[in-house]
Amino acid sequence: MPIEEHLQVIPSELEIVKQDFKKRSSELEKKIERLEEENIQLGLDVDVQNLEVEKIRKRKNKAKKDLDSLKIDYKKLRLLMRTAGMGKTSK
Repeated sequence: MPIEEHLQVIPSELEIVKQDFKKRSSELEKKIERLEEENIQLGLDVDVQNLEVEKIRKRKNKAKKDLDSLKIDYKKLRLLMRTAGMGKTSK
């Protein structure tokens, strides 16, 4: 086999490096795509959790408002009972 044919069959070091680079580059592109998708999913999860937090915060505020209203109604009722003479205990 002549030397020219032999040299055509054996890939040069540069070709080997190019192939390795292409392979590694392709692997990294896939990893980047996967990480970007994961990042999007995590962002969506955060949005959902923020909506849940907001709903819970609104329910908490309503419960606090209802409790305050009940306290006021209770105080009014006690005052009415006192003025009507129903709040006195027998001695």
